[in-house]
This record gives sequence, C-alpha cells and structure tokens, in this order.
Amino acid sequence: MAANTLSILKPSVNNLTARIFVRAAGLDFDELDVWGKKTTPDFLAKDPADLTPLLEHEDLPRGSLWESCAIMQYLCNKHGLERFYPSDPGRRAMIDSAMFYLIGTLYPLVARATYPVLGFPQYAGEVGTSDADDEMKGRAQQAAAAAIAGPLDVYNVFFLSGRPFIGGDAPSIADIRLAATLEFLHAIDYAFPQWATEYMSQLESALGDAYAEPAADVRGYIEYVKSQQAEVVATST
Repeated sequence: MAANTLSILKPSVNNLTARIFVRAAGLDFDELDVWGKKTTPDFLAKDPADLTPLLEHEDLPRGSLWESCAIMQYLCNKHGLERFYPSDPGRRAMIDSAMFYLIGTLYPLVARATYPVLGFPQYAGEVGTSDADDEMKGRAQQAAAAAIAGPLDVYNVFFLSGRPFIGGDAPSIADIRLAATLEFLHAIDYAFPQWATEYMSQLESALGDAYAEPAADVRGYIEYVKSQQAEVVATST
C-alpha cells in the first residue's frame, strides 16, 4: 500500500492540481477515483465536507486532509520539497498569496463562468442556483467570464512580473494551482492573453507527463461536454 492515498474526481481542476503535484514531486501514492461514491458513510467519515481531492496519510492528526492547496503545502513541508514551496519567508509568502488570491478571487469567477457549461452544481446563493430566468443566468455567466481578465492580469504583472513562473525559474505549487484552474476556461473558449497561453505551455513542458497525463482527463471531459452541446444544437436546427 502506498504512503499516500488520494481520492479524486478526474474531470475537476481542483483535483487536477493535486494529481499533477504528486506526480511532479515523485511521491508514492495510490489514486482512487470516487466519482459517484463520495456520499457514502465511509467516505463522509473521513471527509465530512464531502470534498475532493482527499489525501489520506497516517501522520495527519485526523488521518485525512482535503483542499488542494493544503494538500500540496502539507506534502511539501513533510518531504522538504523546497523546489515547489521554498521555506524562505518572503518567497513562501508570495506563493501563499498567489494561491489564496486564486481561491478567493479568481476561482469563484471561473466557476461562475464555466460550471453552467460543464454541468457542475453552482454554490448556494448564486444567480445560477436562483429562480432567475435563463436570460438572467446567462448574463451572470457572461459577466463572470468578462471579470476574469482583471485578476488574471494580476498574475502577469505582479506574481510573474517577467519571470517564467510564480516560483521563479521553476514551477511552484502556486503555478500548478493556477495552470490547472485555467484548464476549465477552455470549456467556454476563453480568449487567453498571449502571456497566459505561453505560461501554460511552459509549465506543461517543465512538468512533462506529470502534467499532461492527468490534464488529459480534464481536457477529455471538456471535449465530451462540448460535443454533447454541439449535438443538441445540430438536432434543434
């Protein structure tokens, strides 16, 4: 049995983050696809939040841990993976800031823009889960997509600032989190700025199969969803 057990959902970019990381770090892990199996009593006993990715490791106080950024931080700290998460306070602060900014600001916009297309449930209190009509929900989705440009540019001018990666010359855990998140924007054919396209390509090249292999699951799901939409349009015309 591997030292780390990672429960995942393959179409998710949140899960993709952790899947890329454990491969890039060369860690010993077992990967469990829990699609359709999350709400079981056994899973909820380990993960009452019912969230993935879920890491199980005997050294954790409760034996399990969810949230992709927390998982990467824990594994870096445990294994001394300085190349992904440096211990220098200033460099680490920049990586933490980039990840927290993504979670708190960028990802909610990405979710509002892409979840309706991907068929994922949106959060309670959002326009997408309200009694608003389809026109209003569509306008909300478009507004979210338009708003992505602002925080995305922050990564270019501040966190990257002319460097290849947030981590400097080599990818950090913040880079893995950002690039994985941006994969979902292909679902809405988002017009990436040139720097973002180059950044994602450079990251995939730097990490090789550790990125490409799990990313293929997300990309395959997006292509499947888009093909289904195309069929609906074709049959309705």
